[in-house]
Amino acid sequence: MSRIELRVNGRDVEVEADGRTLLTHALRDHLRLTGTHIGCDTSQCGSCTVHVDGKAVKSCTMLAVQAAGCDILTIEGLANGRELHPMQAAFNDFHGLQCGFCTPGMIMMAVDIVNRHGRPDEATVRAELEGNLCRCTGYHNIIKAVCAGAERMGEVA
Repeated sequence: MSRIELRVNGRDVEVEADGRTLLTHALRDHLRLTGTHIGCDTSQCGSCTVHVDGKAVKSCTMLAVQAAGCDILTIEGLANGRELHPMQAAFNDFHGLQCGFCTPGMIMMAVDIVNRHGRPDEATVRAELEGNLCRCTGYHNIIKAVCAGAERMGEVA
């Protein structure tokens, strides 16, 4: 077992985990941050997307020990207390979800897209979301939500 020091959602935490433990399992099983979903364990679906040092990462592709000393943001840390993050509010307002399983990963990827592209057009959003799968929707409302969330994030900045 290894002791791994992380900063998760603004808090310094320590996880004791096997060296083979994936970051997604450390977050879910050790820290009980279950908003990071496990959909495939093969980096195909994006349900496990979190931010590591400010960049979107599929947490099923990273060992927890690789994240030692990193700043990790999960869906649970995105809101400001009870006030939703602008992207979370946009997903709610534009019904950018159906069953909700992919939603945390979609939102975390959407925030990363906006952080890198500002206010992206629809084509950019579609291209950037290719690594995040939704099995319920046709993506139309997800794209609308990301574009609206980008506008709202621009207003807050």
